[in-house]
Amino acid sequence: MQSSNSKSSNSQSSAVGEIVNISQLDHFFGKGELRKQILFDIDLTLNSGEVIILKGPSGSGKTTLLTLMGGLRSPQSGSLCVFGQELVGAKKNKLVETRKNIGYVFQSHNLLASLTAKQNVQMSLELHDHISTAEVEHRTIALLELVGLADHINYRPQSLSGGQKQRVAIARALVSQPKIVLADEPTAALDGKTGRDVVELMQRLAKERGCTILIVTHDNRILDVADRLVELEDGRITHDVKQ
Repeated sequence: MQSSNSKSSNSQSSAVGEIVNISQLDHFFGKGELRKQILFDIDLTLNSGEVIILKGPSGSGKTTLLTLMGGLRSPQSGSLCVFGQELVGAKKNKLVETRKNIGYVFQSHNLLASLTAKQNVQMSLELHDHISTAEVEHRTIALLELVGLADHINYRPQSLSGGQKQRVAIARALVSQPKIVLADEPTAALDGKTGRDVVELMQRLAKERGCTILIVTHDNRILDVADRLVELEDGRITHDVKQ
C-alpha cells in the first residue's frame, strides 16, 4: 500500500501543476503463454518542479515505468497522461511529440563517439525546427559551460572521464529546455563523489528551469536530493512519500 503521504502530495498537485498522471496502469511483456505482467495497478503523479527518486530491486519494473512515461514505449492499459495528453492508445506521432519535451539521461551516456561534446548536445535540438542555428549554438555552449565543460567543448567522448561524459549527457538532456528530465541510473558507473556532483548538478539546473526530474537509482547516497521518494517492488508501488 502507498503511504498516506502519497495522498497528501497528490492532493497538492493541482496547485503546483501535474506533469504526469498515471492511474491503474498495467504493463505486460511477451504474448500468449510467454506473456508476463511487469507493472501492476500503478497510480502516480509527478508535479512541476519536483525531484523524485524511484528506487527498488533489480527487475521491479523501474526502467519499464520510466520508458512508458517518456514515450519510449507504448502503454497498454489504464491511463498515462503526460502534459495532459493520454498516451494509452496514442499513435506514434503523439509519442514523438511527447518526447520533444522530455530530456533523457542514461547510465551508459549514449554519446556518439564520432561527435564532439558540442555536437552530441546539439543533436538534442534537431527535432526542434523552430530553433535557429544561432540559438542552437548559443544554448549548447551555454549549457556545456554551466556543467563545467567550457574547456572540453570540442573533445570527443574517448577523451573525457566518466563524470565528464555524464555531464555532457546532462547538458544534452537540458539544452532543449524540457518539462521533464528522466534519468535511469545516472550514477551507476561513477564513483561516489562524481555521482554526487552529477545529481546535484541535475537538481540545480533543473530547479533553475522549473522542470521535473525523475531519477531511477539503486544509489542510497543520493536519496536526500529528492523532494519525494517512490519505491517499486515486484511491479507495484509500495511507498510514495515526501521528504
